[in-house]
Amino acid sequence: MLTDEFGREVSGIRISLTDRCNFDCVYCHNEGLGDTRGPMAPQDEEMSADDVVRILEVVAEFGVDSVKFTGGEPMLREDLEEIIARTPDTMEVSLTTNGTFLPDRAEGLVEAGLERVNVSQDALDPSAFAEVTKSGAYDRVIEGVEAALEAGIDPVKLNMVVFEHTAGYVPEMVDHVADNDGLQLQLIEYMPELTGHPEWNIDIQRVHDWLAEQATAIEHREMHDRKRYWIGGGPSDDSSGMVEIVDPVENPTFCANCHRVRVTHEGYLKGCLNRNDDLRSMGEMTKAEIREAYREVVANRVPYYGEYLVQDEDGEWEFNETYLEV
Repeated sequence: MLTDEFGREVSGIRISLTDRCNFDCVYCHNEGLGDTRGPMAPQDEEMSADDVVRILEVVAEFGVDSVKFTGGEPMLREDLEEIIARTPDTMEVSLTTNGTFLPDRAEGLVEAGLERVNVSQDALDPSAFAEVTKSGAYDRVIEGVEAALEAGIDPVKLNMVVFEHTAGYVPEMVDHVADNDGLQLQLIEYMPELTGHPEWNIDIQRVHDWLAEQATAIEHREMHDRKRYWIGGGPSDDSSGMVEIVDPVENPTFCANCHRVRVTHEGYLKGCLNRNDDLRSMGEMTKAEIREAYREVVANRVPYYGEYLVQDEDGEWEFNETYLEV
């Protein structure tokens, strides 16, 4: 297992299979929906199943033991089941999806080897959901969550981006996961530096404080320095709801325990989800060439994503105040 110069072992990889999506969420930084007619073969610019598997086989040699498939909407790929089935047996497989294709495919995905799933759900009211996602697929998402649970995935984690449009829905969503076995909630801080509209931002600490008042137990997780809030029980109580906050903005310790590298849908390897200045194309690379690119990307990881931290003239890391004020 490779370790970067900041002592972080790389044990996971996040692979985007497409940037196409059948939703048009207002907080998303992607432009355009692309071809969303339904699950189809990979597009010209997207990695093939063989490309993906070749990368996975190489990183597995370095002890990477988990992979998360993402998009866009990864279930727009008709070969998703094939990719999962061909993933090295040593890897735990997870998926991030908007859930609209899960009703028809959850069982097959689990049979192929899917173990965990995150489903985007920003509201429990169909009208509010449509306002945020620009999609009328609310019922399909609910059916998708149920299909994942019925297929044996437990827990199913709901992803909710918290910003001005959705902050008022947080209490209802917390009650929802607390009242329904098998569900957990991941509240994701809105990132205006990536998506624009800084006026939509809210103080995420207020959400932390509110959850602390509601929680019956609080657990501190090493990964990304996250806190888990248990509503109605505790970590040993399977029937209780768990709420976790992902808050990278202005959080200098968020990246301290990041153990993942990323691959774009076009086949570029990079050391951070939110940086694009360290891309290494793996296009038609041989496994030997992928090994070398992987070593280089891990070696060049920075302590904090983007330009929150920059090096001064003496090579010391300092906050980029201009970037923080944008």
